[in-house]
Order: sequence, then C-alpha cells, then structure tokens
Amino acid sequence: MAALPVIDPMPPVAACVLPWDGTVTNTVATIGRARSDCGDTFVVDSGEDRYLFLFSAAGLHAFYTVPETQASKGIADWKMLRRKLPDELFIGRRTLPHELFGRVAVAGYLDALEEAISLQLAELDGGCEIELFDFSRRLGHRLGLASWAGREVLRSVRFDELTAALDALDGAEAFVAPERMREVALNNKAAERRAMAQAEEILAESIGARAGPGNDLLGTIVTRWDDTAGAERMAGITRDVILVHIGSMSNLFAALGWSLVHLVQHPDVLARLRSGQDQGTDADLASRCVLESIRIGQRSIMLRTVLEPVAVDDGSQAYDVSPGATLATFLPLTNLAGAPGLDLYDPDRWRGQRPVSPAGLPAEAITTFGHGPHACPARPFSVTAIVRVIERLFGAYDLERRFSGAEPRPGQIGGVARAAAPCPVAVTPRAERRYPG
Repeated sequence: MAALPVIDPMPPVAACVLPWDGTVTNTVATIGRARSDCGDTFVVDSGEDRYLFLFSAAGLHAFYTVPETQASKGIADWKMLRRKLPDELFIGRRTLPHELFGRVAVAGYLDALEEAISLQLAELDGGCEIELFDFSRRLGHRLGLASWAGREVLRSVRFDELTAALDALDGAEAFVAPERMREVALNNKAAERRAMAQAEEILAESIGARAGPGNDLLGTIVTRWDDTAGAERMAGITRDVILVHIGSMSNLFAALGWSLVHLVQHPDVLARLRSGQDQGTDADLASRCVLESIRIGQRSIMLRTVLEPVAVDDGSQAYDVSPGATLATFLPLTNLAGAPGLDLYDPDRWRGQRPVSPAGLPAEAITTFGHGPHACPARPFSVTAIVRVIERLFGAYDLERRFSGAEPRPGQIGGVARAAAPCPVAVTPRAERRYPG
C-alpha cells in the first residue's frame, strides 16, 4: 500500500472510515462524532485515501476558494461516480452536463417541463395514491429526457424500460448507497454495463427514427458526432445523452421530492402559498420553500482532490497539504447544526436566494447549490422547474399525507437525501383549479 499524503502539521485523526470503505450505519452521526471528538479540523484515513475535513468558518472559506488547479472538485466528483459507472461512459464525451444551462437552452427546457408535467398529471386519477419520491423521479426522467433525448422519447413504448435502465445505471448510487460499491466492484460493474447497453439500444431506436438532427439539444449532440459513422457515431451520441441525463437529473428529483414532502407536512405554509398565488402576493414563497427543502435535504460530502501542494488555513492553523489528499466538508453538519433552529423547516429564513436567519452566519455555513466558481449552473433552472411543479400539482390536487414521518436514508453520503421509507399521499382533484396549465 502506498504511503498516504502528508498534511503538516497533522490534525487529529478520527477513528472512523467512510462508507464505501467499511461499515457505517449512519454517515451523518459518524462524521458528527468525529467532529465532536476531534474539533472542526480533522483527518479521516479511509481505504487508500486521506481526507482533511474542514468545518470552521475560515476552513469552509478556504475549502471553497482554493483554485481548481490546486484542488479539483471535478476530479473528486469523477472519482466518486466511477465507483458505480463504467469507465467507458466517461471516455470521449463531446457534451457534458455543465454545458447545458445557458439562457437560450433553459427556455427550451422549460417548454419541455410543461409537457412533462402535463403527462405526469394525466396519470393522476381521482382518489389514487402516489409515493412522492417515485412521482418526482418519474417526472425528473420525463423532464430530462424531453430536454436532451428528444421529446418524442416521452411517448416511446419503451419509455418505462429506458427509465428502468437509467435507474439501474444511476451513478448517484455511489453516494446514495455507498455500502453497495464493494459489490459493484467485485462484479466488475456487470449490471451497470448491461443497463448502459439497454439504454443505448432504446435511445438509438428513438434517435434513428428522426427525420433529421432536429433543432433541439439532441440535434446539437447528434451534429457533434458528424465526423464519425456507424456504431461509433451512435455510441457517442447515446452515451453523451446518458451522461448528460445522469449528471443533471440525479438530485433534481430528490430536491423536488423533499419540496413536496415538506409542503404536505406543513399545511400552513401550503395555505400561504396558495393564497399568495391567488392574490398575487408573496410571489417568491415557492422559491423560498424550494431552497429550504434543499438546505434540509442536503447530504453532500464536498470533496476536492489536491493536485499540487496547497496551504489551507482554518483560522487557527495553516496546513500544508500534499498532492493526493482530499479536502472535504459535509453539508448536513453545517446546514442543520451550524446554529440553533437550523434543524427546523422555515422558508421565511430566506430573502431571495440568501438565508437571513439565524443572523450572522458565515456565507459558506449554509449551502444549497454550492459557492463561488463551483456553484451549480443549474440553480435557476432547477428552482424554476420545482416551483412550476409545485404550482401545477398543488393548484390542481389536494394531497393527503399517508406517512407519519420522513427521514433521510442514514447511509447516504452525497447529493440530496433519498427518503429512508416511502412517503405515500392520497391525491384528490381540487374543486377549483387555480393555476394555469
């Protein structure tokens, strides 16, 4: 085993591992105990990796501001996802998720969103019961695939088969169910390769039925492969679509799911939302509800792979960190425990896009879509999309809670939380539909 990277001076080393390297029943509790035992700066040696965790105000600021050339978030994210995804999915890509959210493209996605919502709501019969995260996941698939796989795929007879394959391939499982990654590695990602091949086949059928490239994002992806032919060309196109979809949709559905769960759990907020929409007041309440649900739902471990020697100052000590180490912080320990009251749902803690309650928190103490150069470019689109779903769903239907509580999956260590147990609701059409569409 190679020597672990050097951190000088060496902070306290926590007596734990991360869940893809050993048994961790509750990730938040485990890292929380490490912080309690060791302080706001500590090291976790896990598997063949050394992680420097930072939680102080200065440490968080340093984490987000160190240049990407010195400590790469992109490489750290790739290292996590490749625990689940076949390596060949990453090779030779010509369209990447971060390219997707320019202003012109987003306008097209919002058109696709309306079609996706309409199809989803058409499935809701009076008196039916749905599970909120299943509902959100299916809607997320519809929205994403309509945006970059061509809207015609929404009506494919193989649509359900396609989404099942994408769910089996889903790279988010690397952090949602990290305990499974040892099994995935032992099986050499065989199930994932089968799922990828199935998704490629279905997408190739849909793309092949097009009369031409088209003037949507799929058309752009297709055109980027014009210098190739045959199987190479179609594999390139379909894998671009798959990676774009996995990279863009893995957390949107979960953020939508928690937004719906919290509104069902807080009928007073829902009543305000409906009243404000009807009367044209409190216009940004829905957006604030979304940001609050994402804040509470965040389970992201933020990672940055150190590429060249870097100095990190946590406010009390400067540490020289050698290449190969990973800088880390863990959002539930700041978002939910950084000050009294942060464990409670309160959309009024937001003013626009900024939290104002509790007062006096450092800028990086609460994170929804990231900070600085690594802030998620999909933020405006994601919030707008979830708000529109809220408007149309709660405008047309009443949702009666059929679950007692909703808790995050305890082993998750990344992304927006998945629920530990189903969150079913009974759906009943409202007598008077208030929102257009």
